[in-house]
Amino acid sequence: METASEIQTPGAETKSYTAQFRVMYLNVDFDHYINFTERFADSLQVEYFSSRENLLAALQENFPADVIIAHENSGGIELLDYIRSSAGFGNIPFVLMVDKLTRASIETARQKHADDIFSVRFDDGDLITRIKYFKKRQWYVANKALQKIGDQSAHTPLWKRSIDIITTGTAVLLLLPVFIIVAILIRLDSKGPVFYKSKRVGSGYKIFDLYKFRTMRTDADQQIRKMAALSMYNKSTEPVQQMEHSGLCAECQAGNQCKSMLFHDGKEICEKLYHFQKEQKAAFMKFQNDPRITRFGQFLRNSSIDELPQLINILKGDMSLVGNRPLPLYEAEKMTTDDKIFRFAGPAGLTGLWQVTKRGKGKADMSEEERTQLDITYAKEFSFKMDMQIILKTFPALLQSENV
Repeated sequence: METASEIQTPGAETKSYTAQFRVMYLNVDFDHYINFTERFADSLQVEYFSSRENLLAALQENFPADVIIAHENSGGIELLDYIRSSAGFGNIPFVLMVDKLTRASIETARQKHADDIFSVRFDDGDLITRIKYFKKRQWYVANKALQKIGDQSAHTPLWKRSIDIITTGTAVLLLLPVFIIVAILIRLDSKGPVFYKSKRVGSGYKIFDLYKFRTMRTDADQQIRKMAALSMYNKSTEPVQQMEHSGLCAECQAGNQCKSMLFHDGKEICEKLYHFQKEQKAAFMKFQNDPRITRFGQFLRNSSIDELPQLINILKGDMSLVGNRPLPLYEAEKMTTDDKIFRFAGPAGLTGLWQVTKRGKGKADMSEEERTQLDITYAKEFSFKMDMQIILKTFPALLQSENV
Protein backbone atom coordinates (compact mmCIF):
# COMPACT_ATOMS: atom_id res chain seq x y z
CA MET A 1 0.00 0.00 0.00
CA GLU A 2 3.01 2.30 0.00
CA THR A 3 5.47 3.59 -2.52
CA ALA A 4 9.19 3.99 -1.96
CA SER A 5 10.76 7.32 -2.68
CA GLU A 6 14.38 8.42 -2.37
CA ILE A 7 15.22 11.73 -0.75
CA GLN A 8 18.27 13.27 0.84
CA THR A 9 18.15 14.56 4.37
CA PRO A 10 20.32 17.65 4.90
CA GLY A 11 23.50 16.65 6.68
CA ALA A 12 23.01 12.95 5.95
CA GLU A 13 23.68 10.48 3.15
CA THR A 14 21.02 9.77 0.56
CA LYS A 15 18.69 7.03 1.77
CA SER A 16 15.57 5.25 0.62
CA TYR A 17 12.47 4.97 2.74
CA THR A 18 8.89 3.91 2.25
CA ALA A 19 6.12 6.44 2.58
CA GLN A 20 2.79 7.49 1.16
CA PHE A 21 2.37 11.05 0.00
CA ARG A 22 -0.31 12.92 1.94
CA VAL A 23 -2.85 14.74 -0.22
CA MET A 24 -5.54 17.25 0.75
CA TYR A 25 -8.23 16.78 -1.89
CA LEU A 26 -10.94 19.41 -2.42
CA ASN A 27 -13.91 18.60 -4.64
CA VAL A 28 -17.65 18.84 -4.04
CA ASP A 29 -18.17 15.91 -6.42
CA PHE A 30 -17.69 12.86 -4.19
CA ASP A 31 -17.71 10.46 -7.15
CA HIS A 32 -14.52 12.08 -8.42
CA TYR A 33 -12.94 11.52 -4.99
CA ILE A 34 -13.89 7.83 -5.01
CA ASN A 35 -12.38 7.39 -8.49
CA PHE A 36 -9.27 9.32 -7.46
CA THR A 37 -8.58 7.23 -4.34
CA GLU A 38 -9.19 3.97 -6.18
CA ARG A 39 -6.72 4.97 -8.87
CA PHE A 40 -3.96 6.24 -6.56
CA ALA A 41 -4.58 4.04 -3.48
CA ASP A 42 -1.08 2.53 -3.67
CA SER A 43 0.74 5.86 -3.65
CA LEU A 44 -1.38 8.48 -1.90
CA GLN A 45 -2.95 8.95 1.50
CA VAL A 46 -5.89 11.17 0.64
CA GLU A 47 -7.80 13.41 3.02
CA TYR A 48 -11.08 14.52 1.46
CA PHE A 49 -12.64 17.96 1.91
CA SER A 50 -15.89 19.25 0.45
CA SER A 51 -15.23 22.89 1.40
CA ARG A 52 -12.17 25.11 1.41
CA GLU A 53 -13.05 26.30 4.92
CA ASN A 54 -12.62 22.79 6.32
CA LEU A 55 -9.40 22.32 4.40
CA LEU A 56 -7.96 25.58 5.73
CA ALA A 57 -8.99 24.61 9.27
CA ALA A 58 -7.04 21.35 8.89
CA LEU A 59 -3.99 23.25 7.58
CA GLN A 60 -4.13 25.61 10.54
CA GLU A 61 -4.02 22.55 12.79
CA ASN A 62 -0.76 21.62 11.02
CA PHE A 63 -2.13 18.79 8.89
CA PRO A 64 1.09 17.50 7.25
CA ALA A 65 0.08 17.75 3.60
CA ASP A 66 2.59 17.04 0.83
CA VAL A 67 0.30 18.61 -1.76
CA ILE A 68 -3.13 20.24 -2.12
CA ILE A 69 -5.27 19.11 -5.06
CA ALA A 70 -8.37 21.29 -5.54
CA HIS A 71 -11.07 21.60 -8.21
CA GLU A 72 -11.57 25.06 -9.68
CA ASN A 73 -15.36 24.85 -9.31
CA SER A 74 -15.19 23.74 -5.67
CA GLY A 75 -13.44 26.85 -4.40
CA GLY A 76 -10.06 25.79 -5.74
CA ILE A 77 -9.22 29.16 -7.31
CA GLU A 78 -10.15 31.06 -4.14
CA LEU A 79 -8.20 28.56 -2.04
CA LEU A 80 -5.15 28.96 -4.28
CA ASP A 81 -5.32 32.74 -3.95
CA TYR A 82 -5.48 32.45 -0.15
CA ILE A 83 -2.66 29.90 0.04
CA ARG A 84 -0.31 31.93 -2.12
CA SER A 85 -1.02 35.15 -0.19
CA SER A 86 -0.61 33.46 3.19
CA ALA A 87 2.70 33.86 4.99
CA GLY A 88 2.46 30.42 6.55
CA PHE A 89 1.14 28.31 3.68
CA GLY A 90 2.43 30.18 0.65
CA ASN A 91 4.86 27.55 -0.62
CA ILE A 92 2.80 24.40 -0.16
CA PRO A 93 2.59 22.52 -3.50
CA PHE A 94 -0.78 23.13 -5.15
CA VAL A 95 -2.34 21.24 -8.07
CA LEU A 96 -5.43 22.74 -9.69
CA MET A 97 -8.10 20.41 -11.11
CA VAL A 98 -10.34 21.36 -14.02
CA ASP A 99 -13.04 19.49 -15.92
CA LYS A 100 -11.14 20.00 -19.17
CA LEU A 101 -7.67 21.29 -19.88
CA THR A 102 -7.71 24.38 -22.07
CA ARG A 103 -5.22 27.12 -22.88
CA ALA A 104 -7.28 29.50 -20.74
CA SER A 105 -7.27 27.19 -17.70
CA ILE A 106 -3.53 26.57 -18.03
CA GLU A 107 -2.89 30.32 -18.24
CA THR A 108 -5.08 30.89 -15.16
CA ALA A 109 -3.10 28.26 -13.24
CA ARG A 110 0.16 29.94 -14.27
CA GLN A 111 -1.03 33.40 -13.26
CA LYS A 112 -2.29 32.12 -9.90
CA HIS A 113 1.06 30.36 -9.28
CA ALA A 114 -0.31 26.82 -9.14
CA ASP A 115 2.43 24.20 -9.30
CA ASP A 116 0.54 22.19 -11.90
CA ILE A 117 -2.89 21.66 -13.47
CA PHE A 118 -4.63 18.39 -14.35
CA SER A 119 -8.01 17.39 -15.70
CA VAL A 120 -10.22 15.84 -13.04
CA ARG A 121 -9.69 12.44 -14.71
CA PHE A 122 -5.89 12.74 -14.45
CA ASP A 123 -5.48 11.20 -17.88
CA ASP A 124 -2.85 13.74 -18.99
CA GLY A 125 0.55 13.64 -17.30
CA ASP A 126 1.91 11.69 -14.33
CA LEU A 127 0.64 13.01 -10.98
CA ILE A 128 2.88 10.81 -8.82
CA THR A 129 6.01 11.91 -10.67
CA ARG A 130 5.02 15.54 -10.12
CA ILE A 131 4.45 15.02 -6.39
CA LYS A 132 7.83 13.32 -6.08
CA TYR A 133 9.35 16.36 -7.78
CA PHE A 134 7.64 18.68 -5.29
CA LYS A 135 9.17 16.73 -2.39
CA LYS A 136 12.63 16.67 -3.94
CA ARG A 137 12.37 20.42 -4.50
CA GLN A 138 11.65 20.94 -0.81
CA TRP A 139 14.66 18.85 0.18
CA TYR A 140 16.85 20.71 -2.30
CA VAL A 141 15.79 24.01 -0.72
CA ALA A 142 16.54 22.52 2.69
CA ASN A 143 20.06 21.57 1.62
CA LYS A 144 20.73 25.04 0.22
CA ALA A 145 19.39 26.64 3.40
CA LEU A 146 21.59 24.38 5.53
CA GLN A 147 24.63 25.51 3.56
CA LYS A 148 23.60 29.16 3.80
CA ILE A 149 23.11 29.17 7.55
CA GLY A 150 26.29 27.13 8.09
CA ASP A 151 28.37 28.30 11.04
CA GLN A 152 25.72 30.83 12.10
CA SER A 153 23.73 28.05 13.72
CA ALA A 154 24.17 28.18 17.50
CA HIS A 155 25.05 25.01 19.40
CA THR A 156 22.86 24.17 22.37
CA PRO A 157 24.68 25.30 25.54
CA LEU A 158 25.29 22.78 28.32
CA TRP A 159 22.97 24.64 30.71
CA LYS A 160 20.12 24.52 28.18
CA ARG A 161 20.61 20.84 27.38
CA SER A 162 20.79 20.02 31.08
CA ILE A 163 17.47 21.77 31.75
CA ASP A 164 15.88 19.90 28.84
CA ILE A 165 17.09 16.50 30.03
CA ILE A 166 16.22 17.06 33.70
CA THR A 167 12.76 18.56 33.15
CA THR A 168 11.56 16.41 30.29
CA GLY A 169 13.23 13.28 31.65
CA THR A 170 11.39 13.77 34.95
CA ALA A 171 8.14 14.49 33.09
CA VAL A 172 8.46 11.34 30.96
CA LEU A 173 9.11 9.19 34.05
CA LEU A 174 6.10 10.66 35.84
CA LEU A 175 3.92 10.35 32.76
CA LEU A 176 5.13 6.85 31.84
CA PRO A 177 1.91 5.21 33.10
CA VAL A 178 -0.07 7.66 30.95
CA PHE A 179 2.09 6.84 27.91
CA ILE A 180 1.54 3.10 28.42
CA ILE A 181 -2.22 3.40 28.95
CA VAL A 182 -2.63 5.71 25.95
CA ALA A 183 -0.54 3.39 23.76
CA ILE A 184 -2.67 0.38 24.74
CA LEU A 185 -5.93 2.24 24.14
CA ILE A 186 -4.75 3.48 20.73
CA ARG A 187 -3.91 -0.08 19.67
CA LEU A 188 -7.23 -1.39 20.99
CA ASP A 189 -9.16 1.40 19.31
CA SER A 190 -7.76 0.90 15.79
CA LYS A 191 -5.00 -0.83 13.88
CA GLY A 192 -1.82 1.08 13.19
CA PRO A 193 1.22 2.56 14.92
CA VAL A 194 0.96 4.25 18.32
CA PHE A 195 2.94 7.29 17.21
CA TYR A 196 2.38 9.59 14.27
CA LYS A 197 5.37 11.33 12.68
CA SER A 198 5.55 14.47 10.56
CA LYS A 199 8.59 16.27 9.15
CA ARG A 200 9.62 19.52 10.82
CA VAL A 201 12.51 21.95 10.28
CA GLY A 202 14.36 22.86 13.46
CA SER A 203 17.62 24.41 14.59
CA GLY A 204 20.22 24.82 11.84
CA TYR A 205 17.51 23.99 9.27
CA LYS A 206 17.86 20.33 10.18
CA ILE A 207 14.80 18.19 9.43
CA PHE A 208 13.46 15.75 12.01
CA ASP A 209 10.36 13.66 12.75
CA LEU A 210 7.99 15.34 15.20
CA TYR A 211 6.12 12.76 17.29
CA LYS A 212 2.47 12.75 18.29
CA PHE A 213 0.06 10.07 19.41
CA ARG A 214 -1.90 8.81 16.42
CA THR A 215 -5.47 10.10 16.43
CA MET A 216 -6.63 9.03 12.95
CA ARG A 217 -7.34 5.68 11.38
CA THR A 218 -4.64 4.49 9.01
CA ASP A 219 -7.32 2.99 6.76
CA ALA A 220 -9.69 5.98 6.68
CA ASP A 221 -9.75 6.08 2.87
CA GLN A 222 -10.59 2.40 2.56
CA GLN A 223 -13.34 2.76 5.15
CA ILE A 224 -14.86 5.71 3.30
CA ARG A 225 -14.88 3.80 0.01
CA LYS A 226 -16.58 0.84 1.69
CA MET A 227 -19.14 3.16 3.25
CA ALA A 228 -19.71 4.80 -0.11
CA ALA A 229 -20.62 1.44 -1.60
CA LEU A 230 -23.18 0.87 1.16
CA SER A 231 -24.59 4.37 1.30
CA MET A 232 -27.92 5.55 -0.07
CA TYR A 233 -26.00 7.78 -2.44
CA ASN A 234 -24.25 4.93 -4.26
CA LYS A 235 -26.83 2.14 -3.96
CA SER A 236 -29.63 3.88 -5.80
CA THR A 237 -32.32 1.64 -7.16
CA GLU A 238 -32.61 1.12 -10.88
CA PRO A 239 -35.58 3.50 -11.25
CA VAL A 240 -33.49 6.24 -9.61
CA GLN A 241 -30.58 5.46 -11.93
CA GLN A 242 -32.93 5.77 -14.88
CA MET A 243 -34.16 9.07 -13.47
CA GLU A 244 -30.63 10.40 -13.30
CA HIS A 245 -29.81 9.18 -16.80
CA SER A 246 -32.81 10.90 -18.34
CA GLY A 247 -32.65 13.98 -16.14
CA LEU A 248 -36.30 13.47 -15.18
CA CYS A 249 -38.02 12.22 -12.05
CA ALA A 250 -40.61 9.39 -12.25
CA GLU A 251 -43.48 11.87 -12.14
CA CYS A 252 -42.06 13.85 -15.04
CA GLN A 253 -41.26 10.70 -17.04
CA ALA A 254 -44.90 9.64 -16.83
CA GLY A 255 -45.88 12.77 -18.72
CA ASN A 256 -42.69 12.80 -20.86
CA GLN A 257 -41.99 16.36 -19.80
CA CYS A 258 -41.03 18.39 -16.75
CA LYS A 259 -42.95 21.36 -15.49
CA SER A 260 -39.84 22.83 -13.84
CA MET A 261 -36.45 22.22 -15.49
CA LEU A 262 -33.17 23.60 -14.17
CA PHE A 263 -29.90 24.21 -16.02
CA HIS A 264 -27.11 22.74 -13.89
CA ASP A 265 -23.49 21.81 -14.75
CA GLY A 266 -24.11 22.33 -18.45
CA LYS A 267 -27.23 20.18 -18.70
CA GLU A 268 -30.95 20.31 -18.01
CA ILE A 269 -32.28 18.45 -14.99
CA CYS A 270 -35.64 18.11 -13.31
CA GLU A 271 -35.87 20.38 -10.26
CA LYS A 272 -37.34 17.57 -8.14
CA LEU A 273 -34.52 15.21 -9.14
CA TYR A 274 -31.91 17.93 -8.52
CA HIS A 275 -33.08 18.45 -4.93
CA PHE A 276 -33.23 14.68 -4.38
CA GLN A 277 -29.60 14.28 -5.47
CA LYS A 278 -28.56 17.25 -3.34
CA GLU A 279 -30.20 15.81 -0.22
CA GLN A 280 -28.66 12.39 -0.82
CA LYS A 281 -25.18 13.85 -1.20
CA ALA A 282 -25.59 16.04 1.87
CA ALA A 283 -26.72 13.07 3.96
CA PHE A 284 -23.83 10.98 2.74
CA MET A 285 -21.21 13.69 3.29
CA LYS A 286 -22.32 14.00 6.90
CA PHE A 287 -22.04 10.24 7.30
CA GLN A 288 -18.67 9.78 5.59
CA ASN A 289 -16.76 12.05 7.97
CA ASP A 290 -17.13 9.56 10.84
CA PRO A 291 -14.10 7.31 10.19
CA ARG A 292 -11.44 10.03 9.97
CA ILE A 293 -10.67 10.39 13.66
CA THR A 294 -10.74 7.41 16.01
CA ARG A 295 -13.06 7.47 19.01
CA PHE A 296 -10.09 7.70 21.39
CA GLY A 297 -8.30 10.07 19.02
CA GLN A 298 -10.98 12.70 19.48
CA PHE A 299 -10.36 12.66 23.22
CA LEU A 300 -6.59 12.87 22.70
CA ARG A 301 -6.98 15.94 20.49
CA ASN A 302 -9.44 17.72 22.76
CA SER A 303 -7.21 17.16 25.79
CA SER A 304 -3.93 17.87 23.90
CA ILE A 305 -2.56 14.56 25.20
CA ASP A 306 -1.62 13.74 21.61
CA GLU A 307 1.16 16.34 21.95
CA LEU A 308 2.93 14.58 24.83
CA PRO A 309 5.32 12.50 22.65
CA GLN A 310 7.08 15.75 21.73
CA LEU A 311 8.84 15.31 25.07
CA ILE A 312 10.67 12.46 23.35
CA ASN A 313 11.85 14.89 20.67
CA ILE A 314 13.33 17.06 23.44
CA LEU A 315 15.12 14.11 25.05
CA LYS A 316 16.52 13.13 21.65
CA GLY A 317 17.84 16.66 21.14
CA ASP A 318 15.65 17.43 18.12
CA MET A 319 14.29 20.44 19.95
CA SER A 320 14.41 22.20 23.29
CA LEU A 321 11.85 23.09 25.93
CA VAL A 322 12.19 26.75 24.91
CA GLY A 323 12.97 27.87 21.38
CA ASN A 324 11.58 28.83 18.00
CA ARG A 325 8.65 26.81 16.69
CA PRO A 326 9.78 23.99 14.35
CA LEU A 327 8.09 24.52 10.99
CA PRO A 328 6.56 22.23 8.36
CA LEU A 329 8.70 21.97 5.22
CA TYR A 330 6.42 24.13 3.08
CA GLU A 331 6.41 26.90 5.70
CA ALA A 332 10.15 26.71 6.34
CA GLU A 333 10.76 27.01 2.59
CA LYS A 334 9.51 30.61 2.75
CA MET A 335 12.01 31.43 5.51
CA THR A 336 15.16 30.87 3.47
CA THR A 337 15.72 34.50 2.42
CA ASP A 338 18.64 36.37 3.95
CA ASP A 339 16.39 38.47 6.19
CA LYS A 340 14.54 35.48 7.69
CA ILE A 341 16.78 32.43 7.69
CA PHE A 342 18.58 33.46 10.88
CA ARG A 343 15.49 32.40 12.87
CA PHE A 344 16.80 28.82 12.33
CA ALA A 345 20.10 29.72 14.01
CA GLY A 346 18.39 29.41 17.40
CA PRO A 347 17.10 26.25 19.09
CA ALA A 348 13.69 24.85 18.16
CA GLY A 349 11.28 24.50 21.05
CA LEU A 350 7.83 23.73 22.44
CA THR A 351 7.27 27.31 23.56
CA GLY A 352 9.09 30.49 22.70
CA LEU A 353 9.40 34.25 22.77
CA TRP A 354 6.64 35.16 20.32
CA GLN A 355 4.06 32.95 22.05
CA VAL A 356 4.45 34.64 25.44
CA THR A 357 4.96 38.09 23.87
CA LYS A 358 1.65 37.78 22.07
CA ARG A 359 -0.19 37.09 25.31
CA GLY A 360 1.76 39.64 27.29
CA LYS A 361 0.60 42.37 24.92
CA GLY A 362 -2.93 40.99 24.75
CA LYS A 363 -2.75 40.64 20.97
CA ALA A 364 -5.45 38.57 19.34
CA ASP A 365 -3.14 37.80 16.45
CA MET A 366 0.40 38.46 15.33
CA SER A 367 1.69 38.91 11.81
CA GLU A 368 4.19 36.47 10.36
CA GLU A 369 6.72 39.29 10.13
CA GLU A 370 6.37 40.03 13.84
CA ARG A 371 6.78 36.36 14.70
CA THR A 372 9.86 36.05 12.51
CA GLN A 373 11.50 39.10 14.08
CA LEU A 374 10.86 37.74 17.58
CA ASP A 375 12.30 34.38 16.50
CA ILE A 376 15.42 36.15 15.21
CA THR A 377 15.67 38.10 18.47
CA TYR A 378 15.55 34.86 20.43
CA ALA A 379 18.15 33.20 18.18
CA LYS A 380 20.55 36.11 18.79
CA GLU A 381 19.88 36.82 22.46
CA PHE A 382 18.65 33.61 24.16
CA SER A 383 20.09 33.04 27.63
CA PHE A 384 19.34 31.20 30.86
CA LYS A 385 17.49 34.25 32.19
CA MET A 386 15.41 34.64 29.04
CA ASP A 387 14.48 30.95 29.02
CA MET A 388 13.37 31.08 32.65
CA GLN A 389 11.24 34.16 31.95
CA ILE A 390 9.59 32.43 28.98
CA ILE A 391 8.91 29.27 31.01
CA LEU A 392 7.34 31.27 33.84
CA LYS A 393 5.17 33.21 31.38
CA THR A 394 4.14 30.00 29.65
CA PHE A 395 2.37 28.50 32.69
CA PRO A 396 -0.28 31.26 32.89
CA ALA A 397 -0.72 30.97 29.11
CA LEU A 398 -1.55 27.27 29.49
CA LEU A 399 -4.64 28.25 31.48
CA GLN A 400 -5.93 30.25 28.52
CA SER A 401 -7.99 28.71 25.76
CA GLU A 402 -5.40 29.16 23.03
CA ASN A 403 -2.46 26.78 22.93
CA VAL A 404 1.13 27.95 22.86
